[in-house]
Amino acid sequence: MTQHHRTPRLLGTLLLVAAAGLSVTAAAPAPAARTATPLDRVVPAPASVHPGGAPYQITPATRIRVDDSGPVRRIGGYLADVLRPSTGYRLPVTTHGTGGIRLRLQDGPYGAEGYRLDSGPRGVTLTAREPAGLFHGVQTLRQLLPAAVEKKTVQHGPWPVAGGTVTDTPRYAYRGAMLDVARHFFSVAQVKRFVDALALYKGNALHLHLSDDQGWRIAIDSWPRLATYGGSTEVGGGQGGYYTKADYQEIVRYAASRYVEVVPEIDMPGHTNAALASYADLNCDGTAPPLYTGTDVGFSSLCVRKQVTYDFVDDVIRELAALTPGRYLHIGGDEAHSTSHDDYVKFMDRVQPIAERYGKTVIGWHQLTGAHPVKGALAQYWGLDSTSAAEKAQVAEAARNGTRLILSPADRIYLDMKYTADTPLGQDWAGLVEVRRSYDWDPGAYLPGAPASAIAGVEAPLWTETIVTDHDIDWMTFPRLPGAAELGWSPAAKHDWDTYRVRLAAQAPRWDALGIAYYRSPQIPWPTR
Repeated sequence: MTQHHRTPRLLGTLLLVAAAGLSVTAAAPAPAARTATPLDRVVPAPASVHPGGAPYQITPATRIRVDDSGPVRRIGGYLADVLRPSTGYRLPVTTHGTGGIRLRLQDGPYGAEGYRLDSGPRGVTLTAREPAGLFHGVQTLRQLLPAAVEKKTVQHGPWPVAGGTVTDTPRYAYRGAMLDVARHFFSVAQVKRFVDALALYKGNALHLHLSDDQGWRIAIDSWPRLATYGGSTEVGGGQGGYYTKADYQEIVRYAASRYVEVVPEIDMPGHTNAALASYADLNCDGTAPPLYTGTDVGFSSLCVRKQVTYDFVDDVIRELAALTPGRYLHIGGDEAHSTSHDDYVKFMDRVQPIAERYGKTVIGWHQLTGAHPVKGALAQYWGLDSTSAAEKAQVAEAARNGTRLILSPADRIYLDMKYTADTPLGQDWAGLVEVRRSYDWDPGAYLPGAPASAIAGVEAPLWTETIVTDHDIDWMTFPRLPGAAELGWSPAAKHDWDTYRVRLAAQAPRWDALGIAYYRSPQIPWPTR
């Protein structure tokens, strides 16, 4: 908003009024009163909510009190960075004093990511066993404050936090979203923005799809043309791009500061045209194909019978693993239509131990269950409600034999599926996925024959054949990402469409304040703008 300086005119007016012998009090109009957001208005729904008592008001005197440890200090600093621009308050982060907002680590029944929030007239206390829990508690605190707290300019208060107690732990340990940077390349800043959106709803895994037919997006020193040539284009023929190792490490560091683990994916043996175009030796006939900028799938394959293929895979996994402190490395494995079943099994049997050798837990798309998943591997299920019973049974059998599952059913939580037939972005090969369809299913009971204990979590993938800008990312991600986050975090008993749609609608002013574009689904009772 443009600010007009009116002090001289105001002073002149006051002098004239004073000269007339009248009493004057100059004051800004009082802002409309704000009531505290109810504790149960949060997304994802907390495990336990007990409202009661007077609210706490953040004021110019508020301090953020932290334990004297590096992680807690950093989380306190993060909270201060969120609150200072909009409140205009100093909000010092300190280990001293009483009252205010307190962040503390303490043994208790919180697990690795749970927390407790206690709010009353004297202050707000967030308690967790681990720093990740405190960070997730901060996201709840943000949602309990008025949406204007997210703005980057000073706003009118007050800043109430409802009284009561929230006790919260996640249902699943893996709660992720995937960003496909191969079909269209996205900058480090754009990836960070996606991380912030994920973290706001307590997501903890960022799956980066780093390679595909249309582009290779990570520098590999031992195979430099992968990035410089294989990364030189994208869908539609744009200039593409790639992450240097320093870029990738910056993404990893930033995500870690939001308690999000980066899961890198090198898709193979299919979806490999960018690599095949970069190095002729990776092709069975020794001839490199041209770069590809279309959107067809299933036509490319590494040469399974050549030793150079496994030298290549070893080098790529070794360098990527060295850059990735997280537990997981995704080896793809989907839509390998140009690879025979026998060759596919041979390839996966040789590649999985390579990832293990470099200290990583293997994740593969669920076609991995048609080979021999190594002990501890995870299979990411992306089938549909209508996927054949035989394919579902194969995945369920692997789950019964110890392979854990990440659920990403394409006709439920693929973020690139169109909402309606008229949606200008996205695809519809898996069907139309409106907000209710993306939310209204239970991961624990979704796949027949798969034990509930085998479900590691959920992930909402965003494939980017049609996605180019931040606006595109936002519009396809919101409002469906919060629903996927709730499926991963909240107890099954809390999943209720009628109450969720009301809580989701209340998020809209926050997205407006954050500058997040979103699809105004007619299924949601959005507030009037």
